[in-house]
Amino acid sequence: MTTPVCTSVSDAAVSPRQTRPHARPYPSFASYVRARQPVLLRTARSLTANPSDAEDLLQTALAKTYVAWERIEDHRALDGYVRRALLNTRTSQWRKRRVDEFVCDEMPEPEPVPGEDDPAERQALHDAMWRAIMKLPARQRAMVVLRYYEDLSEVQTAEVLGVSVGTVKSAVSRALGKLREDPELDVAR
Repeated sequence: MTTPVCTSVSDAAVSPRQTRPHARPYPSFASYVRARQPVLLRTARSLTANPSDAEDLLQTALAKTYVAWERIEDHRALDGYVRRALLNTRTSQWRKRRVDEFVCDEMPEPEPVPGEDDPAERQALHDAMWRAIMKLPARQRAMVVLRYYEDLSEVQTAEVLGVSVGTVKSAVSRALGKLREDPELDVAR
């Protein structure tokens, strides 16, 4: 938690040459801030979503209170005064915020991002690919799945199936030829 700016101002040494009454520090203000800061900070946090913003809000409200300290007659009502300053400051911040909404007749469509497909089209292609793979003979299907879906090498695929590497190469080549000819996969080309 940061130390309030107002307390450091009130604790500062005052030159005896200062004759203006509003330039004097207020020791009672410093003690008030030290005593009530945790409670006032909780109030500020309830008005903002970010703890750092709450500290800034409290500092602004305490600065306003410090400026008006001489005019406050009933020091028993200080919490109410600071809370009102917190609320007014937060309301002013909220009113000043920039809103980037514009009324328009049509909803603008986002520009397509290169390389990003429509999820529905991706799913349709995925389903079509699995239907085409299911049409392959069992041995070719096993080799295509191990080789491309499980990302095994030709040697690893041959070891898993107990066949030679040449058999894997030729069977996968024939399977890919059948998949290229499948009419359901014409959409992807």
